[in-house]
Amino acid sequence: METNRLQLWYGILFTLFIAIISFGIARLPVFNYIGPLATAITLAFIYRQFFGYPYKLKTGIQFSAKILLRAAIILYGLKLNINVVFSEGLPLLLKSSVVIVFAILMSYALAKLFKADMTLSMLLGVGTGVCGAAAIAAVAPIIKAKDEDTAVSVGIIALLGTVFSVAYLLIRPYLPVEEVGYGIWSGLSLHELAHVALAAEPAGEEALGFALLAKLSRVFLLVPLCLIFIWHMRRKESRTGAAKVAFPYFLIGFMLMSLVNSYVIGDYVEISDQVMDLISQLTTLLLTMAMIALGLNINIRDVAGRALKPFALIFAISIALSILVYLIK
Repeated sequence: METNRLQLWYGILFTLFIAIISFGIARLPVFNYIGPLATAITLAFIYRQFFGYPYKLKTGIQFSAKILLRAAIILYGLKLNINVVFSEGLPLLLKSSVVIVFAILMSYALAKLFKADMTLSMLLGVGTGVCGAAAIAAVAPIIKAKDEDTAVSVGIIALLGTVFSVAYLLIRPYLPVEEVGYGIWSGLSLHELAHVALAAEPAGEEALGFALLAKLSRVFLLVPLCLIFIWHMRRKESRTGAAKVAFPYFLIGFMLMSLVNSYVIGDYVEISDQVMDLISQLTTLLLTMAMIALGLNINIRDVAGRALKPFALIFAISIALSILVYLIK
């Protein structure tokens, strides 16, 4: 019993230690564009290839991969203001729906056509269409994805999002588009919330505001999307006789936190910006620790062959999505 408790705490501290290193590296030039999540997964991946999986710390690592990941998604709900989306972003909800449907259906169709790994392709489609790592982490247990597939998908999305956000910055001066239009384009097409902020911030406060609003309209659709996946998986498995899909109850926490942020904080409870910023940093830390735990499951010999096609497909889909959103923004 004592041994299991020590394995739990040592494993958690191990992921925390790498996370702290990742945050430090992410402040360095070049790495500051990549961010702590991609840096963390890279460090975890390198550790696994050179030193193997730390089985003596397995209990704590699994705790980080499962429990801390769900806690991070719940806290992520505090980034979503439903009231703002409904009052100012209703037209963006329709466009966000188009973005999500396009990304997922194209991922599915191209994976079928080119015989790419379907699990990786669907996770990448969800991450591209909705909100990167948080969306992948929410959908992964529903479609019964392996931990290594989840980690690889998050790593690919982090890489692509960084590349595309930098590309947006480079081409913005040459585009015949106003600041607000550029912000909406960024918010509807880029992968992670951080990527949206990176691309839109230089265009001004108004552009950044609309960019974040557009991104939040995509985050808002995460829960209904998960419910659709649950319905699909349960229908599929009722025909095959497989075990039923468990409902991801952490999504209820996600919605509760978003409701608190939308209708309680500011109206009934005053919380300073410093405290909200601290909670945001805690959310990122927990998500980073979870990504490290997942990244330790990546065995390059197992995933290299399977990940190549999905990566190429989602890169092409991201380009097509950027063009589509530019036309409908």
